[in-house]
Amino acid sequence: MSKVPKTPDKAAAVARSEGRTPLIIDLALQGGGAHGAFTWGVLDRILEEDWLTISAISGTSAGAMNAAVLASGFAKAGREGARQALEAFWRKTSEAARFSPFQRSPLDVLLGRWTLDNSPLFVAMDLMSRVVSPYSLNPGGANPLADILAEVIDFEALAGGPIKLFVTATNVRTGRGRVFRNAEITPQALLASACLPTLFQAIEIDGDGYWDGGYSGNPTMTPLIQESDALDTILVQINPVERPGTPTTARDILNRLNEVSFNSVLLKELRMMALLRNGANPRDREGARWAGMRLHRVTSDRMAELGYSSKLNAEWEFLTMLRAEGRQSAEAFYRAHRDDLGRRSTLDLDELTQGV
Repeated sequence: MSKVPKTPDKAAAVARSEGRTPLIIDLALQGGGAHGAFTWGVLDRILEEDWLTISAISGTSAGAMNAAVLASGFAKAGREGARQALEAFWRKTSEAARFSPFQRSPLDVLLGRWTLDNSPLFVAMDLMSRVVSPYSLNPGGANPLADILAEVIDFEALAGGPIKLFVTATNVRTGRGRVFRNAEITPQALLASACLPTLFQAIEIDGDGYWDGGYSGNPTMTPLIQESDALDTILVQINPVERPGTPTTARDILNRLNEVSFNSVLLKELRMMALLRNGANPRDREGARWAGMRLHRVTSDRMAELGYSSKLNAEWEFLTMLRAEGRQSAEAFYRAHRDDLGRRSTLDLDELTQGV
C-alpha cells in the first residue's frame, strides 16, 4: 500500500520528537551519466531525515532524471515512494544495459576495475564519435532511456507535486540554457538535458534542438534563489573540480576538457552568487534572499578516481557501489554539518571560486 506524504504538521511533529527544528532545503544535482547513481545514494540518505523537507530541485542530465524521478515518487507516495522510484529507475536502467555492446573486458572484471577503456566496442565507439556524426551512427535517434522515463515517472503527478523542479538543457541554435519547470517537463525535456552531441542527435522541442544542459548550467542555481522559499541549498557534485597532474592521453585530455567545461559554468554562477550575497541589499525582498542564502556540498574523492568510460557502465554492481558511496558521503556530511543546516553555509564560495 502506498504511503501518504507527510503533511508539514506531521513532519514538524517528527522533527520535534527528535529534537530537530523542521527545515526546508533545496537540492542542486549535477549530471554525469552512470555516475548519477552516486547522487541516488545521497538522495536516499537525505530522504531518511524527516526534519528536512525538499522545496525545490535543480538538475542537469542524470541529475535532472534523479530529480524528476524523486519528485514524481514523492508526489504519489511521500518519502518512501521517492526512494522506491529512484531504485526502480536505476534498476531498469541497469536491466536495459545488460545486453549493451559496451561491457567491461574480462581483464577489467578480473582486476575489479569499473572502466570500459579496454572494451573493444567502447574503444571503437569512442574513436568513431570523434569523426562520425550521431546522425549517421544512430539515424533513428533511439534512446532506451525514453521508455524507462515514461514508465517510471508519472509526469502528471510531477506537474502538480509539491517539489519544484528546474531542468536545464542547452538550446543548440542560441547557445543559451533553457530551464524547464514542472508542467513543461516531459521525457523529451529530460533526454534533452542529457543529450551529449557526440553520442545522440539533438532533441527537438518546440522547433529547436537541444543538447546537454551541462554546457549552460550544471546545474542552474539561480531559480533556487529566486523561486524557492528555502535558504539552504545542498549541491551534490559529481564532476571533480580539481585533478592532480596534467592528462597526456587523448582520452584523458578529452575527459578533463569535458569536466572543466561542465564545471566552469557552475563555478561562474557560484562566483556571481558570492558577489550578490555580499553586496545584496538586505532590506529588499530578493536582496534579503541573496544575502541570507546558505550553501552546502556533498561530494566524494572517489568520483575523481573514476574515468570517463565508467559513465557508460550501467552494471548493477557498479551502480549499487556508487549508491553506497553516495549514502556514505551524505552520512559524513550529515554528521559533520547537521547543526550547521539552517544556520550557516558550509561551502566556502570564495575559496571554491578563487580566480574565477
